[in-house]
Amino acid sequence: MTEAEFERDLASQGFTEVSTVQREAGGQMLSHTHPFEARALILDGDIRIEVAGETRHYQTGDIFHLAHGEPHSEFYGPQGVRYRVGRK
Repeated sequence: MTEAEFERDLASQGFTEVSTVQREAGGQMLSHTHPFEARALILDGDIRIEVAGETRHYQTGDIFHLAHGEPHSEFYGPQGVRYRVGRK
């Protein structure tokens, strides 16, 4: 999926706030929540996200989704990660 296709998909699903996020190599954010639902397309690098004791690994071209208020931890790969995210 291209970035333009992803943004059209976000709009069709009601995601009105769209931005690009970049996180540092080897960084992490331990258990936290967000006051919004998020759907993101990995543009560069990789990220591991742990939800309810399960860890999933996302790389360039992958899409991840987090529900509003869903507790999770994030771990950024050796090159960091950059992703396009929609929030609602």
